[in-house]
Amino acid sequence: MKEFELINRYFKGRGITRRDVNLGIGDDCALVSVPQNCQLAVTTDTLVAGVHFFDDISPRALGHRALAVNLSDLAAMGAEPTWVSVALTLPSIDPQWIEEFTEGMHEIAEYFNVQIIGGDTTQGPLTITICAKGTVPEGKALRRSGAKVGDWIYVTGPLGDAGLAIESRKQGFKIEPEHLKYVNKRFDYPTPRVAAGQVLRGLASSAIDVSDGLIADLGHILDMSQVSAVINVESIPTSDAMKSSLDFEQQLPFILSYGDDYELLFTVPDSNKGMLDLKLRQYGVDAVCIGQVKSGDGQIELLYNGEEFNFEQHGFEHFAKEQV
Repeated sequence: MKEFELINRYFKGRGITRRDVNLGIGDDCALVSVPQNCQLAVTTDTLVAGVHFFDDISPRALGHRALAVNLSDLAAMGAEPTWVSVALTLPSIDPQWIEEFTEGMHEIAEYFNVQIIGGDTTQGPLTITICAKGTVPEGKALRRSGAKVGDWIYVTGPLGDAGLAIESRKQGFKIEPEHLKYVNKRFDYPTPRVAAGQVLRGLASSAIDVSDGLIADLGHILDMSQVSAVINVESIPTSDAMKSSLDFEQQLPFILSYGDDYELLFTVPDSNKGMLDLKLRQYGVDAVCIGQVKSGDGQIELLYNGEEFNFEQHGFEHFAKEQV
């Protein structure tokens, strides 16, 4: 099988067809129509074998994960996902592997009403690059730079599960089978919080997805907003798998500095808390308040039951260490 046969068999004509796609796969460029009074949100992520995923990940999970992490960036901006381009670098063409990989990708694309509109295929070390696009009403995009002193800090779900999955594979942590299955699913099949991002439009003052770890990603908001924060560690949501597998001291690195959970971390002015609670219940979206924004220059104060403590790990950073 050669390049264009691969494209025609596994990408062209598969998945959903959106009305706003004027020209999809097969030409030099795709053509799409952006709705009136909307802005185009664009994000690009690259996943590299041995850095972002384990070599033994299933092709279907990898297809899902590659697209999900990009949709999570759109969710963090409050955007509606619409179109994606896929650049796929493969050591060789294995039809069964590609079939399973594209199945995983098409499944999540169809779930979120996203059309694959183009991309590229090349030969080389296994690498997947996704450029995802979405639309957001003009002036309503969530940014990292809007947090103000007094805003409340929320997260949409449990943290640390993906990190626990990573370390269980690398170091062989003893975890009960049902818990291991749960955390592995959280890592292999992350769920982008698209609905939550759209609920937060007009309510949140800033937002980001937790990809590099709570401390690192909160730090991005604080730096861009020129404020500091206090976090109540006991308020950070954790799963039953985390609580049952590790004691509190062991949990800290996972919930504070491991990434790949792809929950949304956001700030909300005190005046919007009531409306936020109403909207969360109305749309069935979960979120937990874990702290508050205060004045300062990007510092994060960690409290546990009102007592301050120090924690040195800061999260994933490329060129600093390997992730998987």
